[in-house]
Amino acid sequence: MIGTENLGSAISGPMQGFRVDHLGVVVADLDRAASFYRTVLGCPVGAPVVPPGQGIAVVFVAFANTRVELIAPTCTVSPLPDLLEDQTVNDFLRRAPLGGLHHVCYEVDDLDAVMRRLALAGARILGKGQPIIGASGKPIIFLDPKSAEGTLIELKQAA
Repeated sequence: MIGTENLGSAISGPMQGFRVDHLGVVVADLDRAASFYRTVLGCPVGAPVVPPGQGIAVVFVAFANTRVELIAPTCTVSPLPDLLEDQTVNDFLRRAPLGGLHHVCYEVDDLDAVMRRLALAGARILGKGQPIIGASGKPIIFLDPKSAEGTLIELKQAA
């Protein structure tokens, strides 16, 4: 039965404070994708952000209930294989040249507590297992899709 697995008393009980923050969509051309969302769909599109040292540029598209993060590489070889391993934006575009859904990001109230819970459950955090500062300026981690039933999950510390 769904939701009734017993993961042990150390991690039993629901985690509070998870919210969908955004859907990460990899695109081959950030300007063209932003224009589509702005002009065709009529969505508010933020200014491009280029997080230092990450080899990507992003824009956030606002919707009533969430955001879409459009992500494009800014270099041919990602500087983040130690964080994302084979899940970088560059790797994604090699597998799917048109782009597509890359990850789901959940904002959490206490990233450290969630990381402890993940460790107890045997879930693997990609890279060195420690947060980095993401495009929003907040600490983030990514879960190995093999630990998350095939989905690349980003967890982001709430303000």
